[in-house]
Amino acid sequence: MIRLLVGLGNPGAEYEGTRHNAGFWWVDAAARALGAQLAYDRAYHGLVARVNRPGDAARPVWLLQPQTYMNLSGKSVSALVRFFKIEPEQILVIHDELDLLPGQVKLKQGGGAAGHNGLKDILAQLGTPDFWRLRIGIGHPGVRAEVSNWVLRKPAPDQREAIEHCVAQSIEALPLLLDGPMDRAMMKIHAKPPRPKPPPRAAEEKTA
Repeated sequence: MIRLLVGLGNPGAEYEGTRHNAGFWWVDAAARALGAQLAYDRAYHGLVARVNRPGDAARPVWLLQPQTYMNLSGKSVSALVRFFKIEPEQILVIHDELDLLPGQVKLKQGGGAAGHNGLKDILAQLGTPDFWRLRIGIGHPGVRAEVSNWVLRKPAPDQREAIEHCVAQSIEALPLLLDGPMDRAMMKIHAKPPRPKPPPRAAEEKTA
């Protein structure tokens, strides 16, 4: 059961459409799906929304977009987690992923930061890797030296469309993420759409 949805990104209009803000895009979509309104809360250094779920008002769901800039994401996450006593396995961090192509998305629990500065700071602040991650593919520039520029640039229109499609697809698993059967949520997120059946060939139609 997830109690905290954290989307990673950088604040400010200049970063709004950049690849590094894919986590923000996902949490924006989750807020729309849950009817929530994000608002700045200085105590948690970020945009925050609280959602009381029917029948479980004692355990609300929190949405968070740290406004600390990516490298200090853990400062925001740890402040909220410690105050509301949220366990690591109840946290889902949504972030951009270089090792996945645009349009691909993967759910996993635990692991390292793989060079992602937002994850690095969250790991350092929480002291554990046991939180969940939703990795949104943004592709790789192909050259390590170009990574910093790549994540801080806007994706090409076809890449943005692919990213938005995978955000919409994975948001469909939100009820499963919040209710707790993470294996079912993972299956839904990782499911590939069925291949369309090829049309029958004319020759086969004639002999039928």
